[in-house]
Amino acid sequence: MNPTNPLSAPKPRINREGLRKAWQIFGFLRPYRGVFILGMLFLVFSTLTSLTIPLLAGKFLDVAVGNGEGLFDSIPKVAMIFGGVLVLQAILSFFRIYLFAQVSENAMADIRANLYGRIITLPLAFFEQKRVGELNSRITSDVTQLQDALSFTLAEFFRQVLTILLGTTYLFIVSTKLTLFMVSTFPLLVLLAIFFGRFIRKLAKQSQDALAASNVVVEETFQAIHAVKSFTNEGFELKRYRQALQQVVKTALRVAQYRGGFASFVIAILFGALMMVLAYGATLVSNGELSVGDLTTFIVLSAFIGGSMGGMSELYGQLQKAVGASERMLEILSQNPEVILQETKAPEKNAFQKLKGDILFENVHFAYPTRPDLAVLQGLHLEIRAGQKVALVGYSGVGKSTIVQLLGRYYTLAEGQIRVDGQALADYDLLHLRQNIGLVPQEVLLFGGSIRENIAYGRPEASEEEIQKAAQQANAWEFIASFPEQLDTVVGERGIKLSGGQRQRIAIARAILKNPAILVLDEATSSLDANSEKLVQEALHNLMQNRTTIIIAHRLATIRQVDKIYVIDKGQVVEAGTHESLSTLENGIYRQLVKLQFEQHKEPISQNLV
Repeated sequence: MNPTNPLSAPKPRINREGLRKAWQIFGFLRPYRGVFILGMLFLVFSTLTSLTIPLLAGKFLDVAVGNGEGLFDSIPKVAMIFGGVLVLQAILSFFRIYLFAQVSENAMADIRANLYGRIITLPLAFFEQKRVGELNSRITSDVTQLQDALSFTLAEFFRQVLTILLGTTYLFIVSTKLTLFMVSTFPLLVLLAIFFGRFIRKLAKQSQDALAASNVVVEETFQAIHAVKSFTNEGFELKRYRQALQQVVKTALRVAQYRGGFASFVIAILFGALMMVLAYGATLVSNGELSVGDLTTFIVLSAFIGGSMGGMSELYGQLQKAVGASERMLEILSQNPEVILQETKAPEKNAFQKLKGDILFENVHFAYPTRPDLAVLQGLHLEIRAGQKVALVGYSGVGKSTIVQLLGRYYTLAEGQIRVDGQALADYDLLHLRQNIGLVPQEVLLFGGSIRENIAYGRPEASEEEIQKAAQQANAWEFIASFPEQLDTVVGERGIKLSGGQRQRIAIARAILKNPAILVLDEATSSLDANSEKLVQEALHNLMQNRTTIIIAHRLATIRQVDKIYVIDKGQVVEAGTHESLSTLENGIYRQLVKLQFEQHKEPISQNLV
């Protein structure tokens, strides 16, 4: 109940390595660099245009006191120029924002597609070490942070820097004395802002952590809602969430106290410095060293510069987050994929359409990457001839499911060899290999679309007639036809609107449509009621015809008539034979399992898969 807080990771910093990684991600901008450069030009012109506003404000006052000259000799002229500047600024700002949005939206779509494409081509070992929420966050939150940086933060950062540099230069042109006086008041304010800003950011981080912890409570509760309700722990979960929220409020109020105090302090110092600058400026005006218009220009432009400097800290923080997001995305993009997407054009790799289905495991050793010290298979040897129906039995955790995982090349062997039709597994095109292996799992998770889409997932290009025929062969058409929308019926998230037996038959229809050379049934009927099991077994009987079939089963009543049974124990095949031959082995594991299930639990033995 105490998962690792994702916000507890070290705060990203902008350094050479971070910038190098960010530059790699920014490589996705290359196809749109022309639009990006055009956007930067509009940004520069927009900034230059905005800096004329303080100048025009000063000219208004100069004209008012009789000091107007040239183009600025009357209030109507100044007002017309001011209106023209505003229109030009609006046009430049529109194109600046639109062009940067165009670049960021297209580049982020490319990044999301590349991230998604890379993630789905990574091996299962990668997913065993990552949480689904974490991977989803890479595609959503991290890309959104980078998108904000490209469409707003980066452009705004450059605009503020340009405003500060050009504005300060113009202040020196207006009055060197007043500019130097103003600059002398800044260092103390800047140092205080940096010191208190860091402190407040630490407190804000604590507030974020507290909020994340409360979100974890919500996530856990929703994910385990059936357990919550079955144990009637709704009140307990509400109390736990309220406690988490109390910590959120406590931390947030502490942050608000310090922010409020800091803001009050900064306002007092800022306005105090402003009064000093105004007083000195008024002195220069009274001495004839500065006009009223120039003083007005100076004050307004100083406000522009002050606003830019004040926003730099937040913009820099956003850029830090964008660099951190780039590093996390690059971590995924640098992973080695299983190259399924790339192998679709690999004619030199023994491409094929249909296997015969001969399978041979030779001295196979294997341990999962997450548990390298725990050997699952230790010198496994088994042979399955094309068209045979074999069963893998044994106690839980002995490696039955691991065998079929290795057959699909979801993991890399530590030692030994697996051959299909006499060829080493590694020599096959991975895409074509998996196209020839069909799986009907115990727990079927359907996609949230229609029944049609779920069946067609076995072969997306299948026709309506083929989909309907597959449903009929899977004993699924009767219940599908009973729905008002039939094949267009939406099954809900993970197929929640269908019963277990119905989901199972949809999975079988999907496998029938795929028409694999090798079929894997992973305890496909162990969780069904008697009626559903009968319908599913009939469908499986149709599915297993003329193809190699591997059945992983604990319920031995369903495998009595398979061609061969392999008993797995301690990572090896310890017994092999038919039901009749294995049942006669004294002290044999299979015989013990038969006795346990058929005698103690009185399990009926009339229902057979074959």
